[in-house]
Amino acid sequence: MQNLTMLTDLYQLTMMQGYYMNGCRDKEAVFDVFFRTLPFKGGYVLAAGLEQVVEYIENLTFGEEDLAYLRSLNLFTEDFIEELRNFRFTGDIDAIPEGTPVFPFEPLIRIKGRIMETQLLETAILNLVNFQSLIATKASRVVSAAHGGSVMEFGLRRAQGPDAGVLGARAAFIGGCQSTSNVLAGKRYGIPVSGTQAHSWIQCFPTELEAFRAYARTFPDKCLLLVDTYNVIKSGVPNAIKVGLELEAEGHHFVGIRLDSGDLTYLSREARRMLDVAGLKSAIIVGSNDLDEETIFAIKAQGAAIDAWGVGTSLITSKDSPSLGGVYKLAAEGEQNVFQPRLKVSENISKITNPGIKKVVRFYDRAGKAMADLITLENEVFTEGKPLTIFDPVQTWKQKTLKNFSTRDLMIPVFRGGKRVYDLPKLTEVQEYAKIELDTLWDEVKRLTNPHSYIVDLSTNLFELKQKLLLTIHQDILANNQNQGVDQNVDR
Repeated sequence: MQNLTMLTDLYQLTMMQGYYMNGCRDKEAVFDVFFRTLPFKGGYVLAAGLEQVVEYIENLTFGEEDLAYLRSLNLFTEDFIEELRNFRFTGDIDAIPEGTPVFPFEPLIRIKGRIMETQLLETAILNLVNFQSLIATKASRVVSAAHGGSVMEFGLRRAQGPDAGVLGARAAFIGGCQSTSNVLAGKRYGIPVSGTQAHSWIQCFPTELEAFRAYARTFPDKCLLLVDTYNVIKSGVPNAIKVGLELEAEGHHFVGIRLDSGDLTYLSREARRMLDVAGLKSAIIVGSNDLDEETIFAIKAQGAAIDAWGVGTSLITSKDSPSLGGVYKLAAEGEQNVFQPRLKVSENISKITNPGIKKVVRFYDRAGKAMADLITLENEVFTEGKPLTIFDPVQTWKQKTLKNFSTRDLMIPVFRGGKRVYDLPKLTEVQEYAKIELDTLWDEVKRLTNPHSYIVDLSTNLFELKQKLLLTIHQDILANNQNQGVDQNVDR
């Protein structure tokens, strides 16, 4: 992976110099990465991007060209630039593994260390996690809509640049796509690659039949033909059947056809009938053409005979929900590993942060289904089998008593003292883990539209800490305003 040390916002560096010049060089801080709102009006997000975060941290160092550029900005002191010359991450990172379904306000990554180090990480971590989590979630929804049909990621040409195309293909694989058209992603991450031919191939031959035969000669055991260049029913499918039967007679396996335009429900059903009558019952039908989860769901509901789906633009760009609003917020600060909880206050309730060093505990019923998540303080322990009443942190009268449960701490150690302590899984292992984790959610939570809201509450200890800090801050503001003669009703 390329060195991404300079992939940061300028204010991270100016704040770092401010800490350095104001005696805060060794101040310590804890930051949380989380999001507030679910994309797609969906029921969950699939965490992704941790592998790239690990690679970013392990390559975090300022080179001489970097330092020369920063010096040219005439913003930074020479002492600070020398500090950057020896910069390394020496802190701790805990994270929820890639492929885990996660929900609003849950810390996906927790970063603990010197403020000089933890401050710098914000921009790159958000860039890496927000995008991949978004695409993995979108892919998961598309795969769910396909309901057993394989999904191929076809979006490279429409992605917002090469990095988005490659990392998007990786994320789509985590979300359940079986292959990608992106050769670089296949090479880099071991994702199976797939593809057939374009309409231009068909048009470059005197007839459609000659084009099909030429492709069959070139790839006799991987022949899947694009049948909508001229006329699907009157030309494309009949010619594909001729070539398919010729291949089968020669001892090869005819893979099938692809439909890329028109009424996919009608055309696929008619093509299936024609293939079956001709004796090519094992030939598959691939559908493509600006598909997304809603279109696939509707087409399947109408009885389309499509076995696999090629999904491009809507998937790789997350067209209907183009960003995940992940944030990076201070949760505690201190010195020598003694921390004080910190809280950001806002008139917008959703923007009031959760203070302290936290973790996420998932509760499961006897069948292994996820019942609820609890955001808790780091050292809290819950006794399995002992009933536990949890409550909504905003609408506190909404309560639920959990019984006969098992628990799992979702966050795992990734770095300790700047050294990686986590073995990165293979991408195929992440994909399989994601599938297993999604199976622990009830179908109502995974519903494409109007999903059931999964329960995410605060532990009693965290809730009380938050209320105490809010009260303290409010009292301090009142006292300060009284000292300055400010009207207490000014905001009312």
